[in-house]
Amino acid sequence: MSRREKIELMLQQEPNDPFLRYSLAMEFRKEENSERSLPLFESLISDTPPYIPAFLMVGQQCVELGEIERARTFLRTGIEEARIQGDHHAAAEMAELLAQLGAAGE
Repeated sequence: MSRREKIELMLQQEPNDPFLRYSLAMEFRKEENSERSLPLFESLISDTPPYIPAFLMVGQQCVELGEIERARTFLRTGIEEARIQGDHHAAAEMAELLAQLGAAGE
């Protein structure tokens, strides 16, 4: 049984567990299956409160897919949410990636 299959089984017992959902999204990302990973990351972002690590991952994945402006949007929102939740480390990581992407329209 693969790691993804094990996570899927655990999610049957705990379907709202954010860490398990994040782990599944990461497994799909490893498989280069953005059709499955991105919606999972986005659902974590829409949770209350948002799951902060998902912002960086969806931002990185958008960059990989060439969707730079979309990545910037997720990262800006993620930085704000991370600061609200007091996760300064995550905010700094996202700010670093955002800086690497440069200003919009460059």
